[in-house]
Order: sequence, then C-alpha cells, then structure tokens
Amino acid sequence: MLEEVERWLDRRSWSVADRPMERILAAKRNTKVSVVLPALNEEATVGDIVTVIRRELMSEAVPLVDELVVVDSGSTDRTAEVAAAAGARVVARDAILPRIPAVPGKGEVLWRSLMVTSGDVVCFVDADLRDFSADFVTGIVGPLLTDPGIDFVKATYDRPFDTGLDDLASGKTPGQGGRVTELVARPLLNLHWPQLAGFVQPLGGEYAARRSLLERLPFPVGYGVELGLLVDALHTVGLDALAQVDVGVRKHRHQDERALGRMAAAIYRTAQLRLSRGHLVRPRLTQFERGEEGFVPRTYAVDTEERPPMADITEYARRRVA
Repeated sequence: MLEEVERWLDRRSWSVADRPMERILAAKRNTKVSVVLPALNEEATVGDIVTVIRRELMSEAVPLVDELVVVDSGSTDRTAEVAAAAGARVVARDAILPRIPAVPGKGEVLWRSLMVTSGDVVCFVDADLRDFSADFVTGIVGPLLTDPGIDFVKATYDRPFDTGLDDLASGKTPGQGGRVTELVARPLLNLHWPQLAGFVQPLGGEYAARRSLLERLPFPVGYGVELGLLVDALHTVGLDALAQVDVGVRKHRHQDERALGRMAAAIYRTAQLRLSRGHLVRPRLTQFERGEEGFVPRTYAVDTEERPPMADITEYARRRVA
C-alpha cells in the first residue's frame, strides 16, 4: 500500500461514533441535506428505511435531513405507494428531465435525482437495506458538515452473506458479501488507481457528497456508477477530500451469479473507459444457462452510456439561476 494511502487511512477513516449527533447538528447551520433512495421494486424494505429516517433524522429534536426523496425507477410493485405512505416524496424517474429519454440503470436514477433535490449535501442510500439504521446517514453526512475539506464520503461496513447452512448458528458469514468488489473492483483500483486502495467498500451504495462536486461529475448509467464516481472524484478533488466511515453492518438482498457477472462487466467497462478514451473492448457479455438440450448462451449488452455532468444540462442551469 502506498504511504499516502496509509496516511489517508489514519486521517480520513472514521467510525460513526466519532461524531456525536450534537456535534453534527451544531456544524450543520444553514447547510441543507438531501437523502435520495433509488428504488426499483423495493416495496419490502423502502418503507422501513423512510420511516427510520423521518423518525430519527427529521424531527424537531434532530433536524438533520431536510429533504427525503425516493426516485422510482419504473417499479411494477407497490414501491412508490409504500414510500409515499411512509413519508417520502416520490418522483418517477421518467418524469425528471423528460427531454432526455431515460435508460435503465441505477446511475441514471442517481444522476436525475440531482434535478429534483436541492440539498447542498446529497446522500444516496440503497432502498433494499434490511434492519436499516440511521447511522448510515449520520455517518456519511457528518464529515461533510464538520470538515469543509471533505467533499465525498463512502460508508464502510460488514456485509454478511446468507449461506443457508444449518451448521452456522447465525446462518451468516461475516465479511463474505461484496463478491464483485473482491473479484473485480478491488483488483482494478489497486492496479490502476492505487490511491483508492484504502476504500473498504468502493462499490457500496451508501455515500454522500457535496452537490458542488456531484454536479461536475459524469454518471455511468448502470452498475459502474459507484466506481466511476469514486475514480472521477479522486481526479477532481484529490484523495484528501475523500473519506470513509464505518457504520456497522449492511444487510441487503444478494444477486445471483449471472447478475453479478453483468455487474462485473459493467464495472470493468467503466474502468476501461477511464483508462483509455481510445480503443474499447467489445461491450458484450455472454453467459450460459442450462436448457433441456445443454447449455444455452445468453448475450447481454454491457452498460456503456454515461450521463454528462449535471452542470452541463440546460434545465439544471436554469433552475440554479431561478
């Protein structure tokens, strides 16, 4: 590990307990905080997350979060209804920037969310978390409010993987989640962006940043968004403006192996785009499923599109002037 990264780990890696709520609220002053939940068919979990944030972070006693928005990415279940009933403002992805046709993908939703939020600090939280704790928000928002030199904060945590084995009392294997992180993202970062080797969860979906930074970054539309934002933030503001906070344990729905393969391909593609703007690898991934007559190939397009920095969008510029 680079000496620079070792020093960064000492200076820019914290625990959620390092910043008591009293200190965070005292530092908040007039800074507006927005929390965004990108959601696609998350009716089982989105309501609980919204309820916890409203109860613990949006009360008169603890007025940390000013705006809570769920951006629904075309759900076919009751995600929007459940989120609204719990107290979130729900906005449909396709209703944001209708001039630009929407494409599927998490990064697309996060990018569009900048148009329908107004916080100086924007906090992203995945909508599939179980046993959600408000620490996920306070942990990553805290450094941005208390330290003007911090621009981007990722949450770090244990990701227990549900093994389903009866011989484990808890049924969980600590630290065995994040398979794409360990097999794809971490090797890529260590080899090509070693300054980012200190991030424990580089692909984690819980992170917060200053709007002034996010609006200057391009957003990969799909699974590559977390790696893309992290790499581009490094090049835009430097390592010392990045940080991570340990918030405990993250429990969420795990993807099957084929979905993870598509995720890995998109992440590799995102990295490759940043390594070279010249010749690109073929943006296709073939996987195999067993059929009645043997293995059947299925070929998928790898996410290649990226949205430009929001500051370059006419509607966004007009809104800021207004």
